[in-house]
Amino acid sequence: MLRRFGWILAFLLISGLLDRTPALAEPQIDVALVVAVDISSSMEAEEQGLQRAGFVEAFRSSLVHEAIRNGAAGRIAVTYVEWSGAKDQTAVVPWTVIDGPEKAIAFADHLAAKPIRQAGMTSISGIIDFSRGLFNELGGMSARRVIDISGDGPNNDGRKVVLARDEAVADGIVINGLPIMFGHAQNSPEMDGLDVYYRECVIGGAGSFMIPLHDSEQFAMVIRTKIMREIAGVEDGSPHVIPAQARMNCITGEKRTDDDLSVQKDP
Repeated sequence: MLRRFGWILAFLLISGLLDRTPALAEPQIDVALVVAVDISSSMEAEEQGLQRAGFVEAFRSSLVHEAIRNGAAGRIAVTYVEWSGAKDQTAVVPWTVIDGPEKAIAFADHLAAKPIRQAGMTSISGIIDFSRGLFNELGGMSARRVIDISGDGPNNDGRKVVLARDEAVADGIVINGLPIMFGHAQNSPEMDGLDVYYRECVIGGAGSFMIPLHDSEQFAMVIRTKIMREIAGVEDGSPHVIPAQARMNCITGEKRTDDDLSVQKDP
């Protein structure tokens, strides 16, 4: 009898312990977003200023605040990273959890107070790899991880962009693009087909998209729209570029760099 009572007591104790064991943790934020902005030498001061102002305005926007509030958790995590060459990436504003207008505006104010700098080469593969490391800092806080890349030229430094892209996508990361197609280099070879380059060589993952920017006056509006879509995680299926007649050469930037170096070495 005592032995039977002991087994019942043990069962009740074990059951109590199991009842107090927390369930598997659900994601605490709706999306972890890396805002990755190009500061390479091809970006003029005006472009950089518009780019920075566009993101500042986006996080001050009531429309973005509403998009955050409408998420399942009503919270996102965002970091603002400037990038250039393969070894040049800087988190200007570190990971910040935003769960309301006050924190969104504080994030925008923090960003607005930071100086703008200019660097050298363009390594899209470098910023993709760097961003993957940033996501590791959050653990399993988010069900969705998104890299938002804006830039005005193809990858010309570091490893091939498609290798970095494919590895990130295989890891469940979504990469979206904002090719900047105006400014001093508007008629340069690097700008020709940059939207198609971003579509075929840079973006990837479930629901990934890109929005080419052709007019400086639309900078703030396009950035705000893009951020809202990334927060909501909904792809409307509408095309943003004209389909290419032939597949884009995804090493066009690296080839141009090699050609330039060869010319410099010739006597």
